[in-house]
Amino acid sequence: MDDVVLFDELTTGDGHRIAIATLNAEKSLNALTLDMIRLLDARLTIWERDAGIVAVVLRGTGERAFCAGGDVRSLRGKLIDEPHYPNPHAVAFFTEEYTLDYRIHRYQKPLIVWGGGIVMGGGLGLMAGASHRVVTPATRIAMPEITIGLYPDVGGSWFLQRMPAHLGLFLALTGAPLNAHDALIANLADHVLAADAYPALLEALQAANWGDDGHARPALVGALLNQLEGQLGDALPASNVERNLLAVHRLMNKGDLAAVSAALTETAFEDPWLADAAKNFLHGCPTSAAVSWEILNRSKHMSLAEALRMELVLSVNFCARSDFPEGVRALLVDKDRKPHWSRQLADIDQAWVDGHFESPWREADHPLAGLK
Repeated sequence: MDDVVLFDELTTGDGHRIAIATLNAEKSLNALTLDMIRLLDARLTIWERDAGIVAVVLRGTGERAFCAGGDVRSLRGKLIDEPHYPNPHAVAFFTEEYTLDYRIHRYQKPLIVWGGGIVMGGGLGLMAGASHRVVTPATRIAMPEITIGLYPDVGGSWFLQRMPAHLGLFLALTGAPLNAHDALIANLADHVLAADAYPALLEALQAANWGDDGHARPALVGALLNQLEGQLGDALPASNVERNLLAVHRLMNKGDLAAVSAALTETAFEDPWLADAAKNFLHGCPTSAAVSWEILNRSKHMSLAEALRMELVLSVNFCARSDFPEGVRALLVDKDRKPHWSRQLADIDQAWVDGHFESPWREADHPLAGLK
């Protein structure tokens, strides 16, 4: 149980195998470390090539979280200890994390993510690309990077584009949380199961007739999940997104970030979800907001591979500036929640934003050049 990722295989009734990977860092809410990323990526590669494996399940230890994000506290310490550019620890962590995320998006077998509890940042990077994304009524999803001086990465520049009514931009600027019902609307989840339904899921996967046609297996998994979902009844939480989608569209559809900022900071919101989101924006990192706005403009027509290459450049550049280490300090180290951001929104010009997109590598030397 000391292993940071646990691996298991279950034999099905017809002689195939179900593979299970469990993030095993419950005290840190299964926050991703580089060791966890490497172990998971290596085993997913092996399972994908193993003809006996018919499906993979990915989950987290404990009831509180599937994965609360990347281990940014450790990364901050390494940035301070070795202030090189591009920082080798940042390059290694983000390159391998994004490679893992890309593998999940392109996985050739059914990959079920059990997204119970907290699913944030890097955890959402693991879940977003899975073929079958399961949440429970207690799931809480967010991309709260603006609170630590970062931006929604792990493919966020790609999947936030695919949400309705500028919802992705709203989530990037505010870090607003989503519940299970919201996740369905935002296209971040496919099924909602009861929190105690995980054993029943494994039983159903083991009892299924998998046959020899690999192309039929995703539909088989979907049918099993639909059967289990039918047992939930009407236990979905009320959706904040559904209630406020038109308001979100109007708030975000202002033409420029200054106008959006004015709307978020000057409006007296009656809805508590919108009011809390506006507060998050007000206290969040202004550079994160400005870069997130630019990201969604630049990435509209990018492929996933192109978006991840852009994100790696952005991430090493954020690591080379002061806001990210300061944001992590304020939220997770000293926990005073009083970050001293390097710039206010009114002081940010286009040159400052554009500098975050300047690659330290030639195109052929980019660490993610191999993603197609």
